Amino acid sequence: MPGGSKAAWEHLKPIFQKIAAKVEDGSPCCDYVGPAGSGHFVKMVHNGIEYGDMQLISEAYYLMKRYLGLSNEEIAATFEEWNKGDLDSYLIEITRDIFRKKDESGAYVLDLIVDAAGQKGTGKWTVVNGLDLGSPVTLISEAVFARTLSSQKEHRVAASKILSGPETKPFSGDRNQFLNDIRDSIYASKIVSYAQGYVLMSQAAREFKWELNYGGIALMWRGGCIIRSKFLGKIKEAFDKNHDLENLLLDDFFKTKIHAAQAGWRRVSAAAVLNGYPIPALSTALAYYDGVRQAVLPANLIQAQRDYFGAHTYERVDKPRGQFFHTNWTGHGGTTSSTTYTV
Repeated sequence: MPGGSKAAWEHLKPIFQKIAAKVEDGSPCCDYVGPAGSGHFVKMVHNGIEYGDMQLISEAYYLMKRYLGLSNEEIAATFEEWNKGDLDSYLIEITRDIFRKKDESGAYVLDLIVDAAGQKGTGKWTVVNGLDLGSPVTLISEAVFARTLSSQKEHRVAASKILSGPETKPFSGDRNQFLNDIRDSIYASKIVSYAQGYVLMSQAAREFKWELNYGGIALMWRGGCIIRSKFLGKIKEAFDKNHDLENLLLDDFFKTKIHAAQAGWRRVSAAAVLNGYPIPALSTALAYYDGVRQAVLPANLIQAQRDYFGAHTYERVDKPRGQFFHTNWTGHGGTTSSTTYTV
């Protein structure tokens, strides 16, 4: 994902593209991103999406193991089957292999690994940039915080002896249907994650005056990348149809896929909440989707509260956008209000 001088890129392009990973048609997964650090930014977003994908898969595993009671071999077989369909990806592929790996004693290696995840910081950087640019990368944020919570192993062990939750009842429904629901939940949530990542890149492009080839970025991620997945080609097609696409969720292909998946997505989320299983990435993806599709949100109350305690002003639905007003809520204040600032 090279960025910097376009003139320099033309000299280096033959070397980089020759040594880069190739996809089935021989196309290299390396191309010019843009000027002034844009390559680093795109790579950072790639890693943030990677955090999200890994968290989604781990939450699916948790439900399969703890709620459905599947064995490691059954889970491996499930991921193997999923890798033949829409979820075809590098991470699903290696997850299948992980569930089958045993050590010299015959024990599954996965079952011997402490549940405390590490991180090197790229997910955190993505979240920080999302905050700075006012771009809600909520799924990546939850994935980062999930790793942070997992690393507090001793605290969680102590808390598990004190804090209680709902009585967890063994799963008694159609197991195959619920597995399909989990698959759909991962797929829909992945769409949200990529949508959020692309919105962040477009926000950065506006801020830093970059011209990014969004479809080309998807093609660069098709091979040699941890987030390599089947639907990256569909992202390329979406931006070929509409270079100014505001959100991947609005593309016909992804809109149709989410509509088909959302019933199972909601069933999984409800079952996890009712039985006390944490699914921060799956549930925040659904919350983002539901938030985006609402023409009206309860933020008018937040604006009223801000204006009440800090005279931060608000806009009115019966006036043009960009006009700000202040109410003397108590009858004791004056007319002075603060200036407006929006991240």
